[in-house]
Amino acid sequence: MSSAWLWLLCLSVPQVSVKAQTAELHVGVPENYGGNFPLYLTKLPLPQEEAKGQIVLSEASRVLAGGPFAVDPESGFLLVTKVLDREEQQEYQLQVTLETEDGHVLWGPQHVHVHVKDENDQVPRFSQAVYRAQLSQGTRPGIPFLFLDASDGDEPGTANSDLRFHILSQSPAKPYPNVFQLDPHIGALALNPVGSANLDHALEESYQLLVQVKDMGDQASGHQATATIDVTIVENTWVSLEPIHLAENLKVPYPHLIAQVHWNGGHVRYHLESQPPGPFDVNAEGTLYVTKELDREDQAEYLLRVWAQNIRGEDYTEPLRLQVVVTDENDNAPVCLPSGPPISIPELSPPGTEVTRLSAEDADAPGSPNAHVVYRLLNPETEEGAEGQIFKLDPTSGSVTLGAAPLQAGQSVLLQVLASDLAGAEGSLSSTCEVTVLITDINDHAPEFTTSQIGPISLPEDAKPGTLVATFRATDADIEPDFRLMDFAIASGDVEGTFSLDWKSDTGHAQLWLHKNLSYEAAPSYELVVVVRSVLSLVGPDPGPESTATVTVLVERMVPPPTLDQGSYEATIPVSTPAGSLLLIIQPSDPTGRPLRFSLVNDSEGWLCIGDGSGEVSTARSLEGAQPGDSYTVLIEVQDADLPPAPSITRHLCTPRQDQGVLISGASRDPDLASGQGPFSFALGPNPTVQRDWHLQALNASHAYLTMALHWVEPQEHLVPVVVSHSDRKWQLLVRVVVCRCNVEAQCLRKVGRMKGMPTKLSAVGILVGTLAAIGFFLILIFTHLALARKKDLDQPVDSVPLKTAV
Repeated sequence: MSSAWLWLLCLSVPQVSVKAQTAELHVGVPENYGGNFPLYLTKLPLPQEEAKGQIVLSEASRVLAGGPFAVDPESGFLLVTKVLDREEQQEYQLQVTLETEDGHVLWGPQHVHVHVKDENDQVPRFSQAVYRAQLSQGTRPGIPFLFLDASDGDEPGTANSDLRFHILSQSPAKPYPNVFQLDPHIGALALNPVGSANLDHALEESYQLLVQVKDMGDQASGHQATATIDVTIVENTWVSLEPIHLAENLKVPYPHLIAQVHWNGGHVRYHLESQPPGPFDVNAEGTLYVTKELDREDQAEYLLRVWAQNIRGEDYTEPLRLQVVVTDENDNAPVCLPSGPPISIPELSPPGTEVTRLSAEDADAPGSPNAHVVYRLLNPETEEGAEGQIFKLDPTSGSVTLGAAPLQAGQSVLLQVLASDLAGAEGSLSSTCEVTVLITDINDHAPEFTTSQIGPISLPEDAKPGTLVATFRATDADIEPDFRLMDFAIASGDVEGTFSLDWKSDTGHAQLWLHKNLSYEAAPSYELVVVVRSVLSLVGPDPGPESTATVTVLVERMVPPPTLDQGSYEATIPVSTPAGSLLLIIQPSDPTGRPLRFSLVNDSEGWLCIGDGSGEVSTARSLEGAQPGDSYTVLIEVQDADLPPAPSITRHLCTPRQDQGVLISGASRDPDLASGQGPFSFALGPNPTVQRDWHLQALNASHAYLTMALHWVEPQEHLVPVVVSHSDRKWQLLVRVVVCRCNVEAQCLRKVGRMKGMPTKLSAVGILVGTLAAIGFFLILIFTHLALARKKDLDQPVDSVPLKTAV
């Protein structure tokens, strides 16, 4: 190569104008040119007119002072002046300008790209003369275990640098001469299928290969070089691994070594994959790590696969599989399933009925003690003994059943159950499960009347249909409104349909109405049995009998009262009148009318008696204690003879109350019942005042005893209604009782007036004195007598009233 030099041409140009250069010029120059120099490359498009200036040739802003390029100023050709070597520099970027002495550019710059054309003047070279490699048994055929490295200084991408690799020889040539294969393009050395099939059984432990690299591609000509490869056969250490057990939540520094793998061949890279993805990694030495704590509840097992690969990522053999089992620790408490809506259990459900089955899930390992859940009832607390238990709980299955304690409809019970793992042992984790149990109502209660007896109720015979007779009220212990609907019916005592019931099923009230006209002759009394039933069918083992209420209705006979021929009767008798003397006869106003019955009401002295049917008033005994001039008044009661018995014996009672009473007989005043045998039943009338003031006590089957219930009863005559029942008949007595203030001998205090027409003691004395006095005094005595008589008439009691008919 000749030394570089620079042509500088100074041309005198009077005036030159700058012109734009043409596009970049490309010129090729062969390297190692063997011809004459300078070598004309290309003509530059310099200005044609004369110009005064100099041509400047530069490269990369650097003026070439002695370079291999020049410009012929006369011809304008670009010249190369010496041999170029592409391996030293394969391209030149030249720039040509025409400038003045002071550096002013008159023309240019003109860019010229010079490319040095390659010649095959370089010999390929291996990176090392001897290669050494380890080949592990078990390596798959076709997988390179060694990559030869060769280079060629010629231009890349051309045939001059297109290298091919070949195995020239194998020593020893056992068991076959072609155990290996070499990729001619990349120099990758691998076992061929024949060699792989016999490698594990080969007796040879090493091979030596002579390999060649040649340029010019597949052409026969070209430069070449050789190298030696020493291959050592080693034992296969790529063996399967036992499963690894790692504790979850392991407190150790991370990354934490868990296993070691090793591929005995050379040029290995390890690659790890986890299924499912997990915190695992492998380093260049084949050490497997876990990079953070594991959670068995997130993932209980991992399958790791580890590959041994060459530098191109190709697998030497099948991957190793490593199972990682995450061992459990008790780090999860049982979790109760959502309780959902309340659980409904019908009342009266038998003991042992399953209410619900609790289930608490423990995320720890199934089948392990950490996930062995047992249950314990917290609330309601169980009492001692089976009878006190509302619920029973199976600690293993979580089954909640009914105990023997009774349930109440409408009751809402919150069940709280403790679920513990480790079978409830010490150190267990627990949580509380809650279930609401609602005891639902069933129709197990029959409705019941609030009172079972009503009456007796008196209805006049002329009562109109539509008259309200009685009101019933019934209750039902059930809760559900549908179960409290009731129906009422007259079960007995009203064959003719004289009465009717009206009710609403949801009120519990019913009304008894008169439906037809009453007839005393047809039925003087009624005993109605009213039954109440549930509209819906009753359920349960013992819903109870139907409830009934008995209503007693007495029909009052509407008969006009009897009348007498006089309003009052008088009789004047001597004090010495003997017993049995007829005084007078009480006559009805219509002697041909219906028969009457007569009775004395207030014969307090017992002096008189009257015939029941004749009306004859006679003395019953001597008038003991009577004085001349006294008057004695009694009342006579008259009633129809065919009516029920008249009131019992009239008797006076003292107020304040003393130990006294009135004896009432069931048959003493009724001829039809005189020979009848009991039993008779007695009851006070329904009037609240009567029941408050009086007390009636049955003495035997035929008599009752009436007394005052209060300490003080108003002094006057009282009519006390007493209902008498015998066989199928029922009637009412009006017992007349005179209540009065009494003396110490329990006798009524009363005033007695004189009888009209009889002289008094005062008048007798007046007559005696009058015989001795003057006539003048006689007139004074008369007027005095009249005044006193008038005053006494005003003050005298009822006993002094003349005899009258009592209605």
